[in-house]
Amino acid sequence: LTMGKYTSNTLQIYNTLSGKKEVFNPLNEGAIGMYVCGPTVYSNVHLGNVRTFMSFDMIFRYFKHLGYKVRYVRNITDAGHLENDADQGEDRIAKKARLEQIEPMEVVQRYTVDFHNILSIFNFLPPSIEPTATGHIVEQIEIIKSIIDKGYAYEANGSIYFDVIKYNESHDYGILSGRNIEDMAHNTRALDGQSDKKNPQDFALWKKAEPKHIMRWPSPWSDGFPGWHLECTAMSTKYLGESFDIHGGGMDLKFPHHECEIAQAKAWHNHSPVNYWMHANMLTLNGQKMAKSTGNNILPSEILNGDTDKLTKGFSPSVVRFFMMQAHYRSILDFSNDALLASEKGFLKLMEAVTSLSKIEATEVVNDFDVIKWKSNCYAAMNDDFNTPILIAELFSAVKYINQIKDNKASINNSSLAVLTETMQQFVFDILGLKTAVSNDQNHKLGETIELLIKMRNEARAQKDFALSDKIRDELIGIGIQLKDGKDGTTFLLD
Repeated sequence: LTMGKYTSNTLQIYNTLSGKKEVFNPLNEGAIGMYVCGPTVYSNVHLGNVRTFMSFDMIFRYFKHLGYKVRYVRNITDAGHLENDADQGEDRIAKKARLEQIEPMEVVQRYTVDFHNILSIFNFLPPSIEPTATGHIVEQIEIIKSIIDKGYAYEANGSIYFDVIKYNESHDYGILSGRNIEDMAHNTRALDGQSDKKNPQDFALWKKAEPKHIMRWPSPWSDGFPGWHLECTAMSTKYLGESFDIHGGGMDLKFPHHECEIAQAKAWHNHSPVNYWMHANMLTLNGQKMAKSTGNNILPSEILNGDTDKLTKGFSPSVVRFFMMQAHYRSILDFSNDALLASEKGFLKLMEAVTSLSKIEATEVVNDFDVIKWKSNCYAAMNDDFNTPILIAELFSAVKYINQIKDNKASINNSSLAVLTETMQQFVFDILGLKTAVSNDQNHKLGETIELLIKMRNEARAQKDFALSDKIRDELIGIGIQLKDGKDGTTFLLD
């Protein structure tokens, strides 16, 4: 039973707020509240975001494995996130809607579905709660009223801005990112035209909508929409309380997004909202920053189907997951064809050993490997700020041992075999979230079965029975098999 394993595991977490590893003590024993900033759903989910969410999926899995009761909240930003993370300009979702001539909520729905599909293909556990920004407008308005009452926000032409200079008189704006107000004032670019802000560092809590702005809600100040930073403060505190354990996100959100969240919450409640701030590092592609504008970009779906000049072939979701877990969540990870090919070899070797374990015969002998010490090393790696690369190195010392037993060069007794088998299963599948690789023979049979279903779907389409053809496609997606219709017919992609 894993209940209460956390009592015998002291966990150290790197806290961005203090800049060092700290012993993790949750506010309530045996329970954890964790909030992670989710995607802005205006386009297909970016691979860098997938890495961030995968890091927190692994962390969520480990907490659960240790027997913690975890409430994991990951939001969907479906309004208010302006281009370039600015206070001026167009809403990212509204812009996409205008370009495609569809409703903003159609954009939101399309890319929320895409986000969920991709995450389920990569074997993510769903969060406990997935709130949307537009579902919490009322809460955001109430927080703004309270911040205005406390003197930390002001109205200008129907918009509400947070007064950073006033806040900084009694608090520390820059506590998370290590920036100071003077430097920020120096580096803030001049805004076009006349700005309504008292100071360039001030940020919007509520924006009055321009006449052409489609997404708008009534408020005491104007018809408008909330500021991006405020949405996360409203949703995290609503479901986790005004103080909670962990707030996570990508490194790029540290400033201004998370800095502003701290300021809003402190102005509102006069104390720090979060005990441990965790930031996952970014992903580069062939040594360069990923960016749509430069074309140095790759979509999760392109990795799976190999439909990109960046890769020589497609890779299974578990290989990609294994590749990401081979780096520490706080280190930059460079994505390349060679790195994936190397990970695939390692992954297959690991899976082969896990499969061999079930066929190993134990003997009543002294072991050639200290399984108990090895198991405690696996936990020690995860307890040291979730060090998955060290954990994987430990798993491979077990792989080496399993292969020696298989070749009759080593032996294991019953009790150690039981511990080894259970520990491998837990760390490989439950904590790292990998899935077994399918053998060639099974692959062949599965391939023929899917081809049969594709044929049935084509017949249904020919007879204009689109309900059946969609049902076949959707049910296959549900079990991790994606159909791709192209000019040369339909192909499929396996999870």
